[in-house]
Amino acid sequence: MAGVSTPELAAAVTEAGALGSISVGASTPEQAEKMILATQALTKGAINVNLFCHASPLRDPVLEQQWIAKFHDLFRHYDTTIPSELSEIYSTFNHNDPMLAVLLKTRPTAVSFHFGLPDVRMIEQLKALGIVTLASATSLNEAAEIEASGIDFVIAQGMEAGGHRGMFYPDQEDSMMSTFTLVQAIKQVSSLPVIAAGGIMDGAGIAAMQRIGAAGSQLGTAFILCPESAANPAYRAALKSELAQDTVFTSAISGRPARSLNNAFCKVTRDIPIQSIPAYPLTYALGKSLASAAAAKGEPGFAAQWAGQGAHLARELPAGQLVALLAAELIA
Repeated sequence: MAGVSTPELAAAVTEAGALGSISVGASTPEQAEKMILATQALTKGAINVNLFCHASPLRDPVLEQQWIAKFHDLFRHYDTTIPSELSEIYSTFNHNDPMLAVLLKTRPTAVSFHFGLPDVRMIEQLKALGIVTLASATSLNEAAEIEASGIDFVIAQGMEAGGHRGMFYPDQEDSMMSTFTLVQAIKQVSSLPVIAAGGIMDGAGIAAMQRIGAAGSQLGTAFILCPESAANPAYRAALKSELAQDTVFTSAISGRPARSLNNAFCKVTRDIPIQSIPAYPLTYALGKSLASAAAAKGEPGFAAQWAGQGAHLARELPAGQLVALLAAELIA
C-alpha cells in the first residue's frame, strides 16, 4: 500500500476495530517517523508498520542504459527529457539501522515485512519491546524461512493480491498459488498463525478464509477508494471503470512482479522479456518519471495503478464504515 496508505486511513481502520497499517517502505527514516507519529496521534489503538526487505540491486550499467533507450520515443512523445541514469529510489530495511531506531523509538504495535526478512538481530530487538512481527510468504519455502526467523505471523499472499509479489527471490520461479491454496498449504507445514491476503474484498471472503483456518485476513485493494487513502483522482476513476475487471502481472513498472490494472504502461511493455528489465527499485525510477510526464499531458495510464483481482468489487466508503460493513457481512 506504499503510495496510497496514510495515517488517516490507518487510524480510521484501527478506530473501527481492525488493525490499521501504514507502509513506510518508500520513506526515509525521517519521513517514516513523521507518518508513525501522525498515526499514533490519531488513534491510541494498535497499528502496523510495513517495511520492504528487498535485496539491494546489483548494478548493470549496460542493461540499465538499454532499458532507458527503450523509452526514448515515449519520453519524446510526452515532451520531456528522459533520465540519463536509473537510481535506487527506495532503501531496503535490511541493515537499515536508522529505520530500526525509528521503530524502536515509536514502538508501533506490529511491524510487517515484504520482499523478505531483515536479519535476526533486528527481529529480536523489535520483539524484545513486545512488538508483534509479521512477514509475507508466497510459497512454502518462504513460510519456512519466516518461521525459522522467529517471526510471529505469516501472511499468505496469494496470486490474486494487488501490488508487488512478496517473493524473497524474484529470479526464482513463482509458485503462483491462490490464497485459498496457499493458506491451507502453509497451515500443513507451519505452526504459525496464518493471515490470508489476496482477492479478499468483503465479509464473505473473510469468512471463507476463516473456514479454511486463517487466523485473519489482510485487505488492501478494498481500501483504495476510501476517501482517507492517497490514491489520486485518475487512479480512483480507473478503479471505478471497466478497467478494474482486468488486472495483469508486470515487472516493467518497478522491476519486480506486481499485479496492476491493465493500463497503458502494461500494454506498451507486455512483450518485453523479463531478462531485459533492470532490478527493483531501479526500474521504478524511470517508471515514475514516465508516469509524471504522461500525466502532465493528460495520460494517467503510466502510473503504478496496483490492484488485486477483486478490484471491481471495491466499495467507495469511509474506512470506518467499510470496516463496519465487513464485520456485519462476516457475521451475516
